[in-house]
Amino acid sequence: MDYVNFGHTGLKVSRLAYGLGFRGQSDAAEAERAIERAVELGINFIDCANVYGLEDHRRNAGTSEQILARVLKRHRDDLVISSKVFSRVGDGPNDAGLSRYHIMREIDRTLSRLDTDHIDVYILHSWDESTPLEETLRAIDDLVRAGKTRYVGVSNFQAWQVLKAQWIQDKNGLDPLVCIQNPYNLLNRDLEAEMWPAQRAQGFGVMTYSPLGVGLLSGVYAPSREAPTGSLYATVRAKHYAGEMDQRAGDTLAALREIAATRGKTVAQTALNWVLSHPEVSLAITGGDTAEHMEENVGAVGWTISAEERARLDAVSSGAQRVLD
Repeated sequence: MDYVNFGHTGLKVSRLAYGLGFRGQSDAAEAERAIERAVELGINFIDCANVYGLEDHRRNAGTSEQILARVLKRHRDDLVISSKVFSRVGDGPNDAGLSRYHIMREIDRTLSRLDTDHIDVYILHSWDESTPLEETLRAIDDLVRAGKTRYVGVSNFQAWQVLKAQWIQDKNGLDPLVCIQNPYNLLNRDLEAEMWPAQRAQGFGVMTYSPLGVGLLSGVYAPSREAPTGSLYATVRAKHYAGEMDQRAGDTLAALREIAATRGKTVAQTALNWVLSHPEVSLAITGGDTAEHMEENVGAVGWTISAEERARLDAVSSGAQRVLD
C-alpha cells in the first residue's frame, strides 16, 4: 500500500480508504470481515457516517459505526477514522443540519457507537443553508479543542463554499478544514472545473468517493446485458440501471476493458487508478461490500496508467457530470 500526507497535514493516509456505506451488504459478520481484511491489506483510513448502515438503509443507521467499533478494539492505534454529521436522524426539528446543537449531540452519539474517545476526522456531510456558517465552524473548532476530533473537513461542498469556510476560519483563528470529500470518477468529473484550482491554491486534501460510479465501473456491468443476478443493480439499484448504463457509460467501459486487458488488471482497478493518477487526489474511498472486493480494489495501487492511457480515458469521458447516489 502507498501512503501520502493528508493535504497540508503531517498525517499519513493510505491511497485507498474503506467507505462503510455497505450498499449491498446485509450481514454484519461479513462486513466486519471485510473491514478486517482491508486493514490487513494496508488500508489505514476508514470512512463512516452517523447515518451509514447495512444495505445503506436509514433503518440501519449507525450500524456501520457499531460494526467498526469491533474492529477498533483490535486496531485503534493503527487507523484513521472519519465520521460525518448533517443528515436527518429523526423526525424532530433539530434532528438534522449543522447547528451547534446537532453537531454536539451527534458527535457524542458517534463516539458512543464507536466506543472510542475521539475520531480523527469529523466531516460536515453537506452545506446547511439554515445555519450560519460561523456557528458551524465555531462548533467544530470546539470539538478539536475538546479532543473529540483531531481534524475537520467537509463533504459535498462547492469550491466557493470551501473557500468561504476557510476565510471565516482564518479570520477568527479557528482550526482549518483539512479536506474535502466529493464524488469523482470517469462518469462524474465535475470537480475539475473549480475544485482542482482551489485545491492547488489552498492545499487541502481531497477524498474522492464513488470512484467506481456506485459500481457502474466495477466491470460487472455492460450496456449489452442485464445486471447479473444478485448484483447491486439487479437488487438495491435495479430501477436506476437502464438510465445509468447509457452510451457514455458503455464507451467508457469499453476503453477501460481494453486498457485493463493490456495492463493485466481488472476494470475496477483501472478505473480506480485513473482517479488516483490526479495529483489533486489524496485518496479514493472504495466501498467494497466483501473482503474479496477489497482484495481486488487494492490492486489499483502501486502502478500508474500511462499518459496515453489517461488521455484516452479523459477523451471518452470528457464533460461527464453525472450525479450517482
